[in-house]
Amino acid sequence: MQLIDGKATAQVIKQEISAKVKEIISKGGKVPHLAAVLVGNDGGSETYIASKIKSCEEVGFKSTLIRFSDKVTEKELLDCIENLNKNNDINGFIVQLPLPEHICEEKITKAICPEKDVDGFHPINLGKMILGMPCFLSATPQGIMELLKRYNITTKGKNAVVIGRSNIVGRPLSILLSLNNNQGNATVTVCHSRTENLKEICLQADIIVAALGKPNFLKADMVKEGAVIIDVGTTRVSAPETKSGWRLKGDVDFDNVAPKCSFITPVPGGVGPMTIVSLLQNTLKAAVSG
Repeated sequence: MQLIDGKATAQVIKQEISAKVKEIISKGGKVPHLAAVLVGNDGGSETYIASKIKSCEEVGFKSTLIRFSDKVTEKELLDCIENLNKNNDINGFIVQLPLPEHICEEKITKAICPEKDVDGFHPINLGKMILGMPCFLSATPQGIMELLKRYNITTKGKNAVVIGRSNIVGRPLSILLSLNNNQGNATVTVCHSRTENLKEICLQADIIVAALGKPNFLKADMVKEGAVIIDVGTTRVSAPETKSGWRLKGDVDFDNVAPKCSFITPVPGGVGPMTIVSLLQNTLKAAVSG
């Protein structure tokens, strides 16, 4: 069993991005600039945004954080997005999800200029992804594909099972794995809460991606010997012995599943760091293409 170290891989990619930024500056170019819009004080969002800002500093990006209270109106948020779309100093920006119930996430996502949509959520970017055209890929699926590539994990002709059908992870990842290119060509099954015989389906899989948000859901008796396991889950569970009072748990019963695997991602330190670094890669792409 080999551990897929997302933290170490992300660090290598940050070094590559940093070198590219220095090259851009040496040629008289502008420093890439990423902006983030944060609504309210959700603990998970606060942590994620802080990591993004720190990562921007590490690679030499400029970063801007725009905060709103959870009482912000939809119009105020849309006006902010319009200003960011028009701001030539900003290469890419994200609106951190989730948003308060009174704000339509779909309307906000569609308002972001596709050329600055470094989260890869805009319908135009998703449509281009389906067609295999150049675009901004959603950060988590992109990070997973990067891990598979850098660990030389073959997808061609393999049976891949994606557990979870969210628009952010499950669906886009299933498409990327099945595209007719060097990193795709897998036969993909998307499973969800209505799937019957899930255990039997998983036992046929060479690659399993668990992305449903249920701690320890994937058990050892659902995994065949030598399978590759990608754990996307990051659920906070109570842990009184820790300073924070909680710890992150993945969707995979790691201790029991790991001995059966050829490769497996840990939680934390697997997919999470790759999600953030993928956002940086998209911002760099926006800066270079812009």
